[in-house]
Amino acid sequence: MNYVTAAALSLALVSSAAFAQEPAANGADAMLVGPGITMGTAATMPLKYVEIKDTDIVNSQLIGVDIYNKQNETIGEISDVVIGDGKSVIGIVASVGGFLGVGESYVVIDPASIALANDNGTWKAYVDTNKDDLSKAPKFDYGKLKK
Repeated sequence: MNYVTAAALSLALVSSAAFAQEPAANGADAMLVGPGITMGTAATMPLKYVEIKDTDIVNSQLIGVDIYNKQNETIGEISDVVIGDGKSVIGIVASVGGFLGVGESYVVIDPASIALANDNGTWKAYVDTNKDDLSKAPKFDYGKLKK
């Protein structure tokens, strides 16, 4: 099995850097977040390309991945990835509870507490908890996100 930690995932997606307020080329303000994503209406750096390695994981590979506990029981599913300040992965949104999408809720898990494994072409996420404790975790509400 090829084990990949969420910490490595966050480095593969985007790297960390300090904030600095910089004017954009067209005079509009933009928030430069270093090698991460610029928050604003204009890019502040020339276009660059990145080569993806076999060990890197893209978001589309994670969405829908089942989450297992130490007893190899399915206790949730990865629903989303949270990128903080345009720089790095700060959370993994997991759907827990419910049946066929009814009654499910969402919790945000620290990426460092998740282990990922490719099991014969199928990605799996592992956490050290049980279904009951995960369903009692603080809830995340998509409706409260700023638009």
